[in-house]
Amino acid sequence: MMLRRGFILFLPRLAGLLVVACCSVSIVYMLACTPKGDSQQLALPRVHSPTAKEGYEAILQEREEQHRNYIISLKKQIAQLKAELQGRSEKLKSVQDQFPGPLDTRLDHSSPEKAQANLLAFLRAQVDRAEVHSGVKLSTEYAAVPFESFTLQKVYQLETGLTRHPEEKPVRKDKRDELVEVIELAVGSLNHPEGDGNARDRVYAASDFVEGIYRTEKDKGTLYELTFKGDTKHQFKKIVLFRPFGPVMKVKNENINMADTLINVIVPLAKRASKFRQFMQNFREMGIQQDGRIHLTVVYFGKEQMSEVKSILENTSKSANFKNFTFVQLNEEFSRGKGLDVGARVWKGNNVVLFFCDVDIYFTAEFLNSCRLNTQPGKKVFYPVLFSQYNPSIIYSHHDSIPPLEQQLVIKKETGFWRDFGFGMTCQYRSDFINIGGFDLDIKGWGGEDVHLYRKYLHSNLLVVRTPVRGLFHLWHEKRCPAALSPEQYRMCLQSRAMSEASHGQLGMLLFRRDIEAHLRRQGLGGKKT
Repeated sequence: MMLRRGFILFLPRLAGLLVVACCSVSIVYMLACTPKGDSQQLALPRVHSPTAKEGYEAILQEREEQHRNYIISLKKQIAQLKAELQGRSEKLKSVQDQFPGPLDTRLDHSSPEKAQANLLAFLRAQVDRAEVHSGVKLSTEYAAVPFESFTLQKVYQLETGLTRHPEEKPVRKDKRDELVEVIELAVGSLNHPEGDGNARDRVYAASDFVEGIYRTEKDKGTLYELTFKGDTKHQFKKIVLFRPFGPVMKVKNENINMADTLINVIVPLAKRASKFRQFMQNFREMGIQQDGRIHLTVVYFGKEQMSEVKSILENTSKSANFKNFTFVQLNEEFSRGKGLDVGARVWKGNNVVLFFCDVDIYFTAEFLNSCRLNTQPGKKVFYPVLFSQYNPSIIYSHHDSIPPLEQQLVIKKETGFWRDFGFGMTCQYRSDFINIGGFDLDIKGWGGEDVHLYRKYLHSNLLVVRTPVRGLFHLWHEKRCPAALSPEQYRMCLQSRAMSEASHGQLGMLLFRRDIEAHLRRQGLGGKKT
């Protein structure tokens, strides 16, 4: 009975304690959940206040707006991450789908680790495809890919062209860096061989390098074989390295509209009216009739033969209904750089492609499109390597007559050469030419001004596109080197003259002409032409 009575007496106290606890929790909850304003916490409206309902509604609306903005922000971030992930995945997939490789290895986009493993498998497969461990059957002797050899200081190469030598120091930075990297990697491999944890008495250095050979298979990679001094006089160390080429990647896919891209052909000229007549025949056919988006600027020095040149220009204008030309006359000594600079600056229209040209140049309509495609204002300038014609009198000396000009323009080693030492014919937007500073006007006469401009572009951030083109020809003409030229200009003029006459074999035939004629007489064939 006593226990029951005590419980009955304790029950009201327990209920009171529970009520007090609930009230305390409610107060704490209300204080914690009350939304804050910009600078301080919003006060709770009093229960008996006439604005209590409106106050709570305002607080709830503000809290709802905050949550809504936060949700919107999260959705935007999620969408951006999804878009970035999708873009990266598509790039990865396009590479492997288009170029699966010899083993059909495809990147697994759901697993970066597997994608990396498959890429390594592709690169290793390139070693097996190349002629590294064994040779492959070739159809002819011309199908063999030759090696080139190198030492610490020199490269010995087969494909020399006219500006490269059989033996030379690597001038291009990419080639120099490539060979230095290969030698350093080989030295590191010798000093830290795989699977050899023992300390080595000898430390190899680049000075131990004897020689190396390398060749590139364009679709597989570059093979390097390097020889180093061994421990004794007749012992050597050989390291074989291979730089595999990865799959081709798409960088850009764009549409280019050149319908309104005008080319301003600028020709500096002094005398040479007969050559200008031949040039205008080419200009009329290719520039006016076939292309039609072209302007001609002639900068003429002096007055001799000027009336004849102007007459040729005006006759072409009338017969072809062509009005897009400018004639500028300068009463001073001929300077190619000055003429091109004046011709570029006299233009008053919108930004235009400038084609610096000479009167003894023949171009096709296809070349004019190449000129447009390889120039971009603020981005690219075009330096085509033209095909230079040999002396037709030597080329066709065994013919009854010299064929027409159009039939002479054939790209063969017997008819001409790639003029890779010349930088005079170039295409660029006028804005780039003006911003680079134009020509060095202190250079007078023949040669030198084009190299200075070329170097300016190389020293800038513009991309210089240098490539042989099939639609640009330098027509042979007799070249004279005036005595007034500086020693450097005179040397360049003679070099150009020697290279323009005939091929090595044709000059040899001229040198040994008497021996050939004597042999024919002994054989009773003296009447036949050689």
